[in-house]
Amino acid sequence: MKEVFDFIKKCGTYYLATVDGDQPRVRPFGTIDIFEDKLYIQTGKVKPVSKQLAANPKAELCCFDGATGTWLRLAGELVNDDRVEAKKHMLDSYPDLRSMYNENDSNSQVLYFKNAEATFSSFTAAPKVVKF
Repeated sequence: MKEVFDFIKKCGTYYLATVDGDQPRVRPFGTIDIFEDKLYIQTGKVKPVSKQLAANPKAELCCFDGATGTWLRLAGELVNDDRVEAKKHMLDSYPDLRSMYNENDSNSQVLYFKNAEATFSSFTAAPKVVKF
């Protein structure tokens, strides 16, 4: 999991895909955190992505490292964690978000990956799969 975290962190931006009825939805994200041995992302409960994940927790993210020509696809279920400690850990890792979110507000949401499968791919090497 740490290798997955490090790769996503290095890329900076990743694209998170969810399902909205029968329509895929993809948007850029930048938050990634490890808390209590789980890989977390962050969003706001008022956003469509939050509602989509509540209806169907299956999601996939993808990011690309242009310097190495390697990309990562991470698939799994995103599980909501409403604990203040989890939100605080994320917001402490991304202090710029504190202008929009607070661990005690009703909007801030953190979710962790469950049954995750990460695939590292490139045009020059065989895919590498990591499960956690």
